[in-house]
Amino acid sequence: MKKSININGTLIDLTTPLVMGILNVTPDSFFQGSRKQSEIDIVNRCRQIIDEGGSIIDVGAQST
Repeated sequence: MKKSININGTLIDLTTPLVMGILNVTPDSFFQGSRKQSEIDIVNRCRQIIDEGGSIIDVGAQST
């Protein structure tokens, strides 16, 4: 059975696993080493995720 998700009108095929990278932009995150606050740091982290095979970027923007 084919599985997919509709993201803003684009169907993403979920029949094969996808790699998701985390982009932590929360200023008060418990792990300081993962926080990205400047524009250049955010862009560099996105590039790193893509370069390492990431297909999805999860933007963590609020601490709970």
